[in-house]
Amino acid sequence: MSELINNSQIRKEKLKELILKLHHGESQELVRNELLLSLSQIPYGEVVEVEQELISEGLPEAEILDLCDAHSAVLEGHVDLSALKVVTEGHPVDVFRKENAEIRKVAHEIFEVISGINQATGENVEGMIMKLRGLFNNLYDVDKHYQRKEYLLFPYLEKLGITGPPKVMWGKHDEIRELIKGSIEILLMQDITKDELLASADIILKPAARNADEMITKEEEILLPMSLDNLTEEDWYEIHKQSLEIGYCLYDPKVEWQPEWAEKLSINESQKNGSNIQLPSGSFSAEELMAILNTLPIDMTFVDKDDKVKYFSQGAERIFQRNRAILNRDVRHCHPPASAHIVDKILDDFKSGRQESAPFWINMGGKMIHIEYFALRNDNGEYLGTLEVSQNIAPYRELEGEQRILSYKSI
Repeated sequence: MSELINNSQIRKEKLKELILKLHHGESQELVRNELLLSLSQIPYGEVVEVEQELISEGLPEAEILDLCDAHSAVLEGHVDLSALKVVTEGHPVDVFRKENAEIRKVAHEIFEVISGINQATGENVEGMIMKLRGLFNNLYDVDKHYQRKEYLLFPYLEKLGITGPPKVMWGKHDEIRELIKGSIEILLMQDITKDELLASADIILKPAARNADEMITKEEEILLPMSLDNLTEEDWYEIHKQSLEIGYCLYDPKVEWQPEWAEKLSINESQKNGSNIQLPSGSFSAEELMAILNTLPIDMTFVDKDDKVKYFSQGAERIFQRNRAILNRDVRHCHPPASAHIVDKILDDFKSGRQESAPFWINMGGKMIHIEYFALRNDNGEYLGTLEVSQNIAPYRELEGEQRILSYKSI
């Protein structure tokens, strides 16, 4: 079999033969054993080429999709990544990988919780259901990770004629999305029994977590190495610049990546030095507006009309911590599962016009926190979204008398 090691064409033919054996129903274990005997390590580029060739030769994409998990399982650990390019922190590939680490943590925690259901009773089962709701809310954030692949990365590959793998992977994304959505719906059912939960775990909860976890292997062994080989630094910079519009998944990049040649083209600088934002009552630059919003002694979070978090202020002392991973996330998934029905009620009342604001106040760490939600509407009364405003009002409650003399002592 030594001739297979150095001959790319023979290797690809053998790999194609093995994948077709899966297609014809041969067991994964038998195919994997044959792989181990004939092909100990396969360059990732050849895996992509074989998948593309199979589609070109008439194997339907739907069948490739069905085979995707099987041949990924057979290949796992046997794809040669020795030629993998190194990327710096903050590069889109680095961000994808770090998001994958967070996704994998959530998926594994889901398995751990499910494994304990058999021994759980009474309130313990209720607690596990609540924990699973929270975990699946977090796992649903994978949608942003997939969207960045679909709308930012895949188009560059397709321009290069690499169309098969992106189509197959997009199909798997959709399957995973549906499994996660279905899992959340099941976990939100009232009075779900332990037996029903266990049955659902085998049918949908475990497959959702497992498929999300397995997608990471497909990305890191095939898609990302292939993309690094084919995309230019200019391509990656365009992907980076547009990433925030879609949002990050369970991870907020700590470094703003920028190639050396692009330093003078900094998007942030161009926004600061650009034209003013003109409003009916005046104007300011983007830099001035950012300073105003971050200086106000309140936390603000804006949720658009489609219930996606689009902005949060970044004051020096935020009450509720936020990071950019929540941007473009459904606001329902940013709250504990136990309060999801309250969020739904507020949004429904604001959209219908029944209410314009919803105030709350809570004691938290020695502070009295006032939280109020406001419906935002245009001049025609059409709903634009919701603004959340939070503030520590404890110092104001202690005020007495008046202060008419200048003093710089903060309350």
